[in-house]
Amino acid sequence: MMNKVFLVYTYTLINYYMKTLKFTLLYFGLLFLSISQAFADSSSSSNKGQVYYDKVMGAEPYLPANISDSFISCPLSTSSSRVIDKDYRTSQQVNYQDANWEQRIASDWDSFDVAADQGRVLVIDFHQSRQGLAYRYLANAQTQDQLYEPWSSSKIMAFTAAVAKARQKGVGATSLAGDTPLADLITSIHSYQPFGAADGNSNAIATYFLNTVGRDKATALFHNGWLQLANPLVRFRGSYAVKVFKPRSAIWQSTISANKVTMPELEKGSDDPGYQSYRCEDCGLTGNKPMTTLAQAEWLKRLASHERDELTRQPHIQASDIEVLFYGTGHSDPQHQVGGMLQGIGLMLSRAVAKAISGLPMNAPKAVLDKMTQGKWRIWQKSGSGPSETRGTGESVVLAHVCLPDYQGGREFTLAAQTSVVGEGESSVGQAGMKMQALLNQAMGQLLSQNNQQH
Repeated sequence: MMNKVFLVYTYTLINYYMKTLKFTLLYFGLLFLSISQAFADSSSSSNKGQVYYDKVMGAEPYLPANISDSFISCPLSTSSSRVIDKDYRTSQQVNYQDANWEQRIASDWDSFDVAADQGRVLVIDFHQSRQGLAYRYLANAQTQDQLYEPWSSSKIMAFTAAVAKARQKGVGATSLAGDTPLADLITSIHSYQPFGAADGNSNAIATYFLNTVGRDKATALFHNGWLQLANPLVRFRGSYAVKVFKPRSAIWQSTISANKVTMPELEKGSDDPGYQSYRCEDCGLTGNKPMTTLAQAEWLKRLASHERDELTRQPHIQASDIEVLFYGTGHSDPQHQVGGMLQGIGLMLSRAVAKAISGLPMNAPKAVLDKMTQGKWRIWQKSGSGPSETRGTGESVVLAHVCLPDYQGGREFTLAAQTSVVGEGESSVGQAGMKMQALLNQAMGQLLSQNNQQH
């Protein structure tokens, strides 16, 4: 009897442990599969980000079919039924020269249906009213005054600030820095490629321009020197590279007159008394050149409206200087008809605009844009992106001015947008770019689509 009981007990015990072993093996097997899938998903996301960075964010831009006319003033109809004048305000109505103009503009800071964690976007929409060129400001989730790292999108500020300084001695953007056309340099800044006599080192060239004007004066342009922004934390005190472009001589020689000026040169950005280190005591996580969508868009908007709005012109800048910035006029590269901001890398905004005006998924954005505007559309853009070790994120910034002749009586607007995702390395930057694409698709759909007009 005892033997029988012992056998039954032993069998039960063995059966229990076999079931436990099977459960344990099953548990760890599922755990292994789960971890493997997580790694696979992470790797897949990383790969997608890298591919997007290479194929879209860093791609050569689409160019309009008709680039024979170097216009800056976008043709806008004064009789468009799309808008009513009272929804926009002119510079005379706003009085940008006085502080707190942000409270006097026509604005809707919650216009775009995009949550703040999906990014920041601001559009300054142009309208040719009976009283003159007028504007309305549209943003998402009250993000217009939030600080962020602008990366390379701020390089146009370095260029125009430097040209404005040279203009005081009679030399503008149609000149040579040593023996290199400024048009080549500004195009290389945008394309990140050799262009004419410029070597393609965008960061070194932009640092050179900022060094020539000085960071105190560049920062002042955001405040009492020009823009009169209410946010005192916006500043321009950083750099882009340790290596600095060095022209053959310190002289800028005009190519259309005998005027010339000697421009200051520094071995490195930190030699500038106005320089701040990235993690200075007052800098915080946004670094030493924090900006906002409002600050960036307002700077570019005033350049684009220079010919039509004398009340907001950048001091000392002339229309020909802006033409060099926008078109690279006077460049020396025989392989390209145009340069400047038209050569700004990236396809995100052009895809979003084309999708919005066609209402269809985009297989041929350039064809859509050409058809809708008789080939005269313009997207002048400067992107910026990078992985931030300080913030543990990959980030993307787009700054652009857009002109769509003939579409809805002519559409024109300036845009600044920024996105970020948690992660490290270039793949996280690509993921931020994918997030940027979704942000731009939503904003452009609301702004431009035929069935979703804002008033």
